[in-house]
Amino acid sequence: MVIIKWLLIVVALVVITGVIAGQLGLLKGTPPTDLGVREGKLKPPSKTPNSVSSQASLYPDHPQRAYASIAPLSMKGDGAATLSQIASIIKTMDGAQIVKMEPGYLYVQFTTRIMKYVDDAEFYFDPAAGVIQVRSSSRLGSSDLGVNRERIEFIRQKLESS
Repeated sequence: MVIIKWLLIVVALVVITGVIAGQLGLLKGTPPTDLGVREGKLKPPSKTPNSVSSQASLYPDHPQRAYASIAPLSMKGDGAATLSQIASIIKTMDGAQIVKMEPGYLYVQFTTRIMKYVDDAEFYFDPAAGVIQVRSSSRLGSSDLGVNRERIEFIRQKLESS
């Protein structure tokens, strides 16, 4: 019984320490410096299972290609109109901050409420394919527990129903 009590105390201390670290901004990670569109491509998926990318198939030897693969977003009008609709959806989401919005490209940071983890999401109008390419990745951790995929699918569902 004493071991269980001490174990619970240790777990509580670890959780409290993690929350404090998050609130102090120690878990937000460093913003990537290599985001954006280069030669029609977004950055490759992460090397760990914590990202999704509609362009994962462009990297056939990538170790997380299968995990990261997600369908691009369908157009709702032209590229500018679709990105504008995506931005409107994102503005309603908790913890979302639009960092950059320029013709054909949208960059958003999503911050979790308690731990303050930051995920970076990009949306790119791909005129050759006629879709919105997407990439979303956690800055820290080796797994995102499916959060990036869930977020992009939420945006897809809202976009399709608008």
